[in-house]
Amino acid sequence: MLIDLTDKHFLVTGGGRGIGKAIVLQLLSAGASVSFTYNYGKETAMFFLQELLQQFPGKAALYQADVKDEEQSKALVSEIEKSPLGSLYGLVNNAGITADAPFFSMTTAMWKDVMDTNLNGTYFLSKAVIKAFIRKKNSKIINVSSVSGIRGAVGQANYGATKAAIISLTKTLAMEFAKFNLQVNAVAPGFIDTEMVAKMNEQDKKKIDQMIPMKRMGTTAEVANLVVFLCSENSNYITGQTFVIDGGLTL
Repeated sequence: MLIDLTDKHFLVTGGGRGIGKAIVLQLLSAGASVSFTYNYGKETAMFFLQELLQQFPGKAALYQADVKDEEQSKALVSEIEKSPLGSLYGLVNNAGITADAPFFSMTTAMWKDVMDTNLNGTYFLSKAVIKAFIRKKNSKIINVSSVSGIRGAVGQANYGATKAAIISLTKTLAMEFAKFNLQVNAVAPGFIDTEMVAKMNEQDKKKIDQMIPMKRMGTTAEVANLVVFLCSENSNYITGQTFVIDGGLTL
């Protein structure tokens, strides 16, 4: 399937590592221009940007932003819209954090931090782009959820609640803005082989593999391929859907 995103500009939050990093790379490979954000890990994000600019000159831009800050989110979108890369065609709400703990031990601060970043961040960025998107009458929003928002996950009451809410938000936005030819969809990854997983010991990795019918974790590139499809014109008649990519974990 040919995906050509030439002349289309996307914003990817949390694009400096993990799934976000793979999404940035795949969008650029499909011909898009990409602005992406990081909150922490400036050195790593800057190194990634330099790599991208060598391969895709003039097609990528990096911004520091804390998505849970509404004013920062507004300012970010305003700055990006005025950048040489041009006005935005699509938004990928990928930035997210975890603060896992059994519910009995979970603090209010842990609950609020995850809620503010994952759910409020998705809301703030979507709100910041929505007026421009509906005027274009041709745009995309992709929200990164998780299988933890579909099934229970011990120790992830906060994280799971945000990811379930993102699925609901996706459906609501899809219904409200379909008449403006804005498609809003979500992806819900299962266990994905990211930098965080790489730090786990081999025994724990094997336990995870045994939980998955396909007997392996997914790759960030596999998630990114799905996101890029949803960012393309090939998905123009798809909206309000959540695409689970988990190797059969939730079957």
